Amino acid sequence: MLRDWRERGAGGGARDGGLPGDVRRLKLRFVGQVQGVGFRWTSSLVAKRLGLTGWVRNNPDGSVSAEIQGTDAHVGAFLPQMLEEYRRHPITYVIADREDIPVDPDEHQFEVRY
Repeated sequence: MLRDWRERGAGGGARDGGLPGDVRRLKLRFVGQVQGVGFRWTSSLVAKRLGLTGWVRNNPDGSVSAEIQGTDAHVGAFLPQMLEEYRRHPITYVIADREDIPVDPDEHQFEVRY
């Protein structure tokens, strides 16, 4: 299991504000079979397991948007772990949008938004 990146804080390559230097924030939009299948809750479970911060929410057009923040390793582990969660009960979805955005140094948890 990856160590919670937030524990590294001011040590080990931290930036101003106490974040490690390799923290990134990724904005994602998923389309396909992503509403009514527990996708937000599964995203939240995986993100919390990895110690990521950010949020996930349903969009009116049937897609799901998320922002995830953590180290490169933690953010990189999110999508493979999502695939693993749905391995036994497959759903069909694609990542329609993926963009690196500025880190939010004041964010400390992951939440499901409405």
